[in-house]
Amino acid sequence: VQLQASGGGLVHTGGSLRLSCTISGIRLDDYAIGWFRQAPGKEREGVSCLRTVDGGTYYSDPAKGRFTIARGNANNTMYLQMNDLKPDDTAVYYCAADLRLAEPCRGAWSVHYWGQGTQVTVSS
Repeated sequence: VQLQASGGGLVHTGGSLRLSCTISGIRLDDYAIGWFRQAPGKEREGVSCLRTVDGGTYYSDPAKGRFTIARGNANNTMYLQMNDLKPDDTAVYYCAADLRLAEPCRGAWSVHYWGQGTQVTVSS
């Protein structure tokens, strides 16, 4: 199983980034695929997840209205478009396969597979 994340970087406040996650080795319909993040000194938190079996999505309150999760045309790819980035968005972002389909992204405890992190830094 591999979850390969990419797309992080350094942007100014108000800027945009698109994170990508390429997934292999699992049946996507068995999971909600999405993104968690962890800032220094803080717990890992769910940002956005997409339930591939029916397209259902979840966004954390900080992500609502600014971030969009979508599945790529190559069905094993997931994207997170992040707009209007703020310094509080600075964190390591992790692609994840969450087993909890009913309420995905609510906690790291239900994540079955993690990708490597990608750093997102937003300067003020």
